[in-house]
Formats: sequence, structure tokens, C-alpha cells
Amino acid sequence: MDKIYEYEQNATVFKALCDPNRLMIIDLLKSGEKCACDLLEVMHISQSTLSHHMKLLCESGLINCRREGKWMYYSLSQKGFAKANSLLQDIMQAAVLLDMEVTCDCD
Repeated sequence: MDKIYEYEQNATVFKALCDPNRLMIIDLLKSGEKCACDLLEVMHISQSTLSHHMKLLCESGLINCRREGKWMYYSLSQKGFAKANSLLQDIMQAAVLLDMEVTCDCD
């Protein structure tokens, strides 16, 4: 896999997580699959705003979506969050190792 593509994919995860509305959606989905109408009712946002947020969350791989009739249903993606967790674990492991190796002789 091309490294640039990998960085772009990883960035979509962080982009998806950097908005309070999207974090609220993720929190709401922790209790299970929700219809878009249920999310709209709780969040008090427009349908177009919800669609924008869901598009970013689905593209990041963090959220699964499926259509049933005229409504979309959303759920957390175990695979997507496992990948996000792995990415953060890799960063944290590198940060810990770097902290142990840091030596600077600068004045």
C-alpha cells in the first residue's frame, strides 16, 4: 500500500473524531444501531447536517451504515475502531520509546 494513501486513510479517522457532533453520534451508537431519525431527534440538527457527519464517519470506517426503506441505520464498526485503536497504540508505543531515548546536550 502506498504510504501517502495510508496517511490519508489515517487522517480520515482523526478528522472523523475531531468534531463534537460526531463524537456525540459515536456516543449514541455505543448503545447499538440507530436509525437516522433517532439521531436527528436527539441531536436537534438538520438532516443535511447529519448526512454530512455520517458521510465523514462512514468514510473513516468507524461507522457502518445500511439502508432499510427510506431510512439509513448506523452502527459502530468493530473493525474500524480496532484499526483506530491500533493506530493510536502504534503512536503511543513510539512516543514511549522516544521518551526513554531522549538525550540532548544543547545548552
